[in-house]
Amino acid sequence: MKLIDVQKVTKKFSGNTALDELSFSIPQGCIFGLLGPNGAGKSTLIRILTHITMPDSGQVIFQGHPLQASDVANIGYLPEERGLYKKMKVSEQVIYLARLRGMSKDEATVKLQHWFEKFEISSWWNRRVEELSKGMQQKIQFIVTVVHHPDFLIFDEPFSGFDPINAETLKKEIIQLKQEGATIILSTHNMASVEEICDEIALINHGKLVLNGEINEVRRRFKRNQFHIQIEGTQVTDISLPDGFDLIKKQIRGTDVSLTLQQQDGATSKQLLQYFNDKYTITSFNEILPSMNDVFIQNVK
Repeated sequence: MKLIDVQKVTKKFSGNTALDELSFSIPQGCIFGLLGPNGAGKSTLIRILTHITMPDSGQVIFQGHPLQASDVANIGYLPEERGLYKKMKVSEQVIYLARLRGMSKDEATVKLQHWFEKFEISSWWNRRVEELSKGMQQKIQFIVTVVHHPDFLIFDEPFSGFDPINAETLKKEIIQLKQEGATIILSTHNMASVEEICDEIALINHGKLVLNGEINEVRRRFKRNQFHIQIEGTQVTDISLPDGFDLIKKQIRGTDVSLTLQQQDGATSKQLLQYFNDKYTITSFNEILPSMNDVFIQNVK
């Protein structure tokens, strides 16, 4: 099922086209990577999805109906530019923001304290925001974004400023939210994170859709028919290659040999695997797919 269906959305500012008949859909219950270089139109699209601005033409279908103001209560949005009131106590601020989402004070307090315990920041409950580090403030804004348990979440560069440990914690929480039924847009330039946790992606550039689809299927579109194979327990001089494959790279570590091979036209991976399986002990075998970073650069360049 589609949670979001973007249908020929166009938006212009002072004669400049930010979005140009952009169309794609987001399945329910997935983590969806919204990708593109700076100035591609991602922020404009996010503002339309959160009903901050309206398209000049086209429409967004949300849960089967045209997106409307009342749907915003069911959306959580973590913007790239963070914004907390520096002089307020953390507890006062998060309860205030949760109540703006329609939660009662008692319900908000219970759920917020649960999240503070989960993130091990309960000791900051009564401190002022200005006393918090940038990373701590980001944790708090993440909590405020998800505390009302929306069906649709948008995270814009959520890992910016986090150390690897906290970034990993956040990734696990995002995956958990998906498992609980949320549909999530992840807008980021961190292609490693996209590759790690996203199910599908849309890559836009100059307001147009460049790529869209399931992440590994997208990577397979740009494969170069290269394979990696590792074998053990053999003498280096004994290694031979089957017809139809060229050696790109060979690495030797003790008795282990790692080979990167290029497949020629007419050859098959089945032939390659069978050849090595008959002669050597294979410890790993895989087709080399381009990284999302490579895919991004190739299509944006």
